[in-house]
Amino acid sequence: MVTILIFIVILGLLVFVHELGHFWVARRNGIRVDEFGFGFPPRLIGIHKDSETKKWRILIGEKEIFLPRFLRLFLNIIIPFSEVTPEKNQERKSTVYSLNWIPLGGFVKIAGEDQHDTSDPESFGNKSAWVRTKVLAAGVAMNFLLAWVLFSAVFMLGMPQPIGPEDHGKYDNAKIQILNIVKGSPAEMMGLSMGDELLSINSKKPTTLEEVSGEISKHKGEVITITVNRFGKQLTLSGMPRTEYPASEGSLGISFSETAVVSYSWYEAIYRGATMTYDVTVAILDAFGTMIGSLFGGEKTALDVTGPVGIVYLTKQMADLGLPYLLQFAALLSINLAIINILPIPALDGGRILFILIERLKGSPVSQRVEGMIHQVGFMLLILLMVVVTVRDFSQFKILSKIGQLF
Repeated sequence: MVTILIFIVILGLLVFVHELGHFWVARRNGIRVDEFGFGFPPRLIGIHKDSETKKWRILIGEKEIFLPRFLRLFLNIIIPFSEVTPEKNQERKSTVYSLNWIPLGGFVKIAGEDQHDTSDPESFGNKSAWVRTKVLAAGVAMNFLLAWVLFSAVFMLGMPQPIGPEDHGKYDNAKIQILNIVKGSPAEMMGLSMGDELLSINSKKPTTLEEVSGEISKHKGEVITITVNRFGKQLTLSGMPRTEYPASEGSLGISFSETAVVSYSWYEAIYRGATMTYDVTVAILDAFGTMIGSLFGGEKTALDVTGPVGIVYLTKQMADLGLPYLLQFAALLSINLAIINILPIPALDGGRILFILIERLKGSPVSQRVEGMIHQVGFMLLILLMVVVTVRDFSQFKILSKIGQLF
């Protein structure tokens, strides 16, 4: 339950910041925003400032609710400069700020976003192609900005980082830590996990990386015991290093490094946060390029895609590792969300920007009916992909069997 709550908070933050970008740029460019909501409808409660009286009004749900007079007076007293109203869907030009029942992100309702009507000067469709593009791209920009902020926070808090021989004695908290586990390797089968601190191999405490490699190589084809520290708990695991294996994997199938928690001053953390955001963005784009290239020939690559279930599973792992890991994971998700949204996929921001580009090239807007149908088809395909990936996640992470163990 705690993991699910953490997941909801992270997802809510990512989507909220994304929609905040659309909201802010739209308002800055004179576009009316009818509603800015946290979570998804149905609406729980909302407030808006009456355009005539300049008083804040409270909306409860979508239904017409007549509050008793004493309750309206009470709310008006405890909320300064406000006026509780029971009216439903009254004519208004101010933005409704709402809290909704489904706590997964948020939304922004921009006037005329899906229409080509140019009669309303405050409508999205009335604005120039450049302004509309800025509004659509603002969400992506905010996700990159959020990733920068989160990475900077990680560098200020301190994050385990690989250190070299020249750093021996420089850090009191230096340790030998597993950085990666190869799938299907002896390390995975014996239960080793990313982030484990190596305490001993066959009861011998290694002090250098060479000692770790030497001890494992010396016992190829033999059962060895490895003691690790995992979240403050010592575990002793047994396994057999392979005698035959790919050169890039090693006999046990782990990669490890000497690490230490390194933190930076705020100004250096901000710089490193920016460079990390850039490096991760380039790496993700490179992975996307490789994946797309494999679809049109060349070397085939494995598609390692996960959905909400997989993200919840990874959220638990990151939360167990500590706050810096969780913030770094949220930053990675934010960059992924930004990149996916800017791709020219129908129903996403990039797809809508593509139609604006087509409009500029042909000199007139694409038929609203045609554009709407394409976005609907794109949305349905995205939902179908989400369902397929979720089913795969249930199988990969053995969710059903874990639920069955609860009964």
